[in-house]
Amino acid sequence: MDVTITGRRIQVTDSFREQVARRMAELDSRVDKVIRAEIHAQAEARGSGEVVRVEITLIGKGPVVRAEAIADEKSQAFDEAFDHLKTRLRKAQDRRRTHRNLRKVGFTEPALEVLPPVEPTEPPIAVKKVGGLEIQGDGPMVVREKLFCSTALTLAQALDEMELVGHDFFLYVDADTKLPSVVYRRKAYDYGVIHLKIIE
Repeated sequence: MDVTITGRRIQVTDSFREQVARRMAELDSRVDKVIRAEIHAQAEARGSGEVVRVEITLIGKGPVVRAEAIADEKSQAFDEAFDHLKTRLRKAQDRRRTHRNLRKVGFTEPALEVLPPVEPTEPPIAVKKVGGLEIQGDGPMVVREKLFCSTALTLAQALDEMELVGHDFFLYVDADTKLPSVVYRRKAYDYGVIHLKIIE
C-alpha cells in the first residue's frame, strides 16, 4: 500500500510519519484491494485556539473509504480518524457477510473533474462574510461542487458505499430502475430511498 502524508499549515514530523506507517500496517491484513492511502493533516482556527483535522482516505479497486477526526494534536486526531476507519471497514465486512455477492466487481474509483475558470462578464457583485464564508450578493451560496464517476448500483451496494464514506446519504443510479436515487439514514438505524423520475 502506498501511503501519502500531506500537511497544511502544520509540520509533518518524522514521529508522525512513523505513527502513520505503524498504524496503516494494521490494515494490510484487513484490506487487500487498497492501492493508496492518503493522510491529510490541517491546522484550523477554533475559537481562541487551534485544532488539527486529520482525514484518511483509502483508494483502491473497490469503493473509496474515508474517515476524519478533529483534536488538539495531530497524533490524537490521526488515532481517532484511524479508529473510525477501522469501524467502517468492520461494518462493511459484516454487511458483506450478510449480503453476499451483492457488490459488482470492478467498481470504478470516483474521479473529480476540474472545470476551467470562468471569466467574469458582468460587473463585480458585492461580497460579504458570514460565519467565515464569503457570500456574493444575496445568495444562493455554493460552498463545494464535486463530480464523481460511478457505475449503476443496487440498493444494497449503495448502502454499503454510504457506510464506507461515513455520510448520512448517498447519491447513485439504481441498477434496476436506471433512475437517479438517494439512500439516506433515518432514526433507529433505518434507511430511506428517494427515486427521481424525470418528466419530459
